[in-house]
Amino acid sequence: MKIMVVGGLNGQLANSLRSLKDKRFCFIGRPEFDFTKPDTIKTVFEGKKPLLVVNTAAWTAVDAAETNSDEVYQLNCDGPAMLAKLCAVYDVPLIHISTDYVFDGKKTGPYLETDPVSPQTVYGKSKAEGEKAILAAHPKTIILRTAWVYSAHGKNFVKSMITLGASHSLLKVVGDQKGNPTCSDDLASSIQLIANQIIQKDWQDKWSGIYHAVGTGEASWYDLACFTLEQAKLYGQPMPKIISVETHEWPTPAKRPKNSKLNTDKLAQIFGIKFPHWSESVQKVVGTVFAA
Repeated sequence: MKIMVVGGLNGQLANSLRSLKDKRFCFIGRPEFDFTKPDTIKTVFEGKKPLLVVNTAAWTAVDAAETNSDEVYQLNCDGPAMLAKLCAVYDVPLIHISTDYVFDGKKTGPYLETDPVSPQTVYGKSKAEGEKAILAAHPKTIILRTAWVYSAHGKNFVKSMITLGASHSLLKVVGDQKGNPTCSDDLASSIQLIANQIIQKDWQDKWSGIYHAVGTGEASWYDLACFTLEQAKLYGQPMPKIISVETHEWPTPAKRPKNSKLNTDKLAQIFGIKFPHWSESVQKVVGTVFAA
């Protein structure tokens, strides 16, 4: 069984999948496989002959996306749609990663998979269009929407807070945006569990569609920063003063949704998967960072 993981060189999720040491996973990325170079997609796919594909490749620099829309759409929509069409031709199931940014953040409670999308950024729009194109191209597709991803490797909020906390006595962090912090290791484990079910049971049509896959429990960026730095303090790092600020006090090129909370009941019902509470996973990640 060969599971082809696209975007498998530098991303947080790909690194987490690699750390599982699952010999079925085959990791590919640039320059061998490049969504901006369509010829490479077909060449690599037909060369690898996968029986399952996991697409972790994406443009994820949300602010930079506002001024690079052409490449963003190639990476988040056009390229993945082409991959989905190849998967359809060869009858290969596809697991694709999407985002909470497909929503505008105006809902008060957690978003369901059935809620209408209304992206407010180039990044969000490209991912929403990608979802639509992929599902239209290939019925044997599982889309996992995730959010606020962090890990012990790569660039992410948790690692940034540890670094900033070590060199600053005062930090200002946005406190009026809520979401579900998600460890990429937990997301990788869920992908492995889904892959196991596909392999063991063969494809079932009820699996097709969109799922929300995020850490259990909600938090603001301020909450996440406070907890992260409280954990860092246990390893001897000084605890800075942390001040909660509102979104308008911390302007960014891309508008962040105030509410990114996602309901994960469907993932639990269909696949029996529930992520750990975000605080448990942050604890582990901080420990790994300080052990390195």
